[in-house]
Amino acid sequence: MPHATVHLLRHGEVHNPDGVLYGRLPEFHLSDRGREMARVLAAHFEARVAAGAKIVHLVASPLTRAQETAQPSAEALGLEIHTDPRIIEAENHFEGLHARPSEFLKPKHWFQFRNPLRPSWGEPYTEQVARMRAAIEDARQRAVELGGDGAEAILVSHQLPIYATRRSAEGRRLWHDPRKRECTLTSLTSLVFDADGALVRVDYSEPAAALLPGAASTPGA
Repeated sequence: MPHATVHLLRHGEVHNPDGVLYGRLPEFHLSDRGREMARVLAAHFEARVAAGAKIVHLVASPLTRAQETAQPSAEALGLEIHTDPRIIEAENHFEGLHARPSEFLKPKHWFQFRNPLRPSWGEPYTEQVARMRAAIEDARQRAVELGGDGAEAILVSHQLPIYATRRSAEGRRLWHDPRKRECTLTSLTSLVFDADGALVRVDYSEPAAALLPGAASTPGA
């Protein structure tokens, strides 16, 4: 049995009819589909607990969409939602713009593309990974304190910080093609640790896969 597992849960679909790159903007709520995704994840976790899993700690980004995704799981599992700003969405120069290539490629934005490996248009990948890993380690330790061997924690976060953290954990370079991220809405990127706190493996699953067809694909960052 793994000593501890930290599940990185991406939030559900956001109500965003104008296709805005919402980033850290406030008051972007889940859509009806997003709320259903959150309920599916809550049922998934509840079933795992019924089968013997020890899910004992729940953390969410302070952004509305993450808090709303966490709420059904909090109710199903009888857990408090702990808010951690370290797992918030990445900063992005293009926040608030319509997510269209024609908008991003206007001459006034060209300077932001000077270094795509960093990336120069937003929070460096290395900084995202550093804050996420610190939050993950705290959640791992807290889960073990609460549940002992085999304890699990859930962190509700956002696509880019989750995916950058996964790439780092797997020893891959952090820069990548955003169109090829394996981190769908309400997907789980699960980090499995041994008794010494060393990462054993990374698992990926999509419990709400049936709700993905037709879902909005505008990323947060």
